[in-house]
Order: sequence, then structure tokens, then C-alpha cells
Amino acid sequence: MLLILLQLLVVNNLELTTFVNPFIYIIFILSLPANMKPWIVLLISCFAGMVMDSFNSTPGLHMGATIFMGYLRGFYLSFAANKEDLDSNIAPSIANKGLVWFLVYAFTLTLAHHLFLFFFEVYSFFEFLRTLLRVVSSSLISVLLIVIGELLFFRKTKTR
Repeated sequence: MLLILLQLLVVNNLELTTFVNPFIYIIFILSLPANMKPWIVLLISCFAGMVMDSFNSTPGLHMGATIFMGYLRGFYLSFAANKEDLDSNIAPSIANKGLVWFLVYAFTLTLAHHLFLFFFEVYSFFEFLRTLLRVVSSSLISVLLIVIGELLFFRKTKTR
């Protein structure tokens, strides 16, 4: 909830450019434990997106994008994480998996989230290149902010 509040009160009020709209609240979904049941991830994703939609007047856009990201997260982790990570209560983070692994993980899922969000927001391929530039630039800035947040606030979790 604190991340969503930070997103709504601080990040949404940053006026960078029309091409950069960072969304840091998705770190909440990215940092869920790897062994969490997929339906719980989707439920949490739905709730986070619904809260964002209710404050941004974007009916269903954030909810759809976060559910899409939560859905893809399970597939990504099944290919990119090892069996021990999937069986334990480890959260995908820089401290647990390393910077390069986390960068690829965060960028892939953030890009999927932003592709869904921005293309459904425009709901047209008329301005395809402009929307694609917005997706890529927003994804890069979002991942940069997420990595900075990871380095500043998250510590290595102990596994049992």
C-alpha cells in the first residue's frame, strides 16, 4: 500500500515529459515470493491495479496491465529461476538473485506491463512509433527507479 501511495502522491505528479510516465508500484508484484500460488499473484495484481485505476480515472487499464504482468511473471520465473528458488520462499530481488538477473526480470515484466497499458490507453496503432517510444522510455525510467528503490530499501531475506 505504501508503494501505491508513493506512486499516487509523488511519482504521478512528476512532470518529466509526455514520453516518460514511470510506474514504481509494480515493484510490489515483482517482489512477491517466487513460490506464491499463481492465483494469489493474480488476485494481488488485480487489487493493485484496481486501486491505481480508481485514483487515476483509468477504468480497467492498470488492472488489466498488472494482471497481465502477474500472469507473465509465473512463466518468466519458471524459465529463469532455479528449482530451489521456486520451492523456497525467496523473493526475486537484487540481494537474492543479483543485479543482472533482476534487471532482465524487472525490465521484461515492466515492458510487458507498459506495452499493455499504453497501447490499450491509445487503443490504436495509428501512432505506433510514438506509443512504442513512450513504452520503452517509461519502462527504462521505471526500472531505473525500481532498481534504486531495491538498492536503498530492500535487504537480503533469510531462507529457512
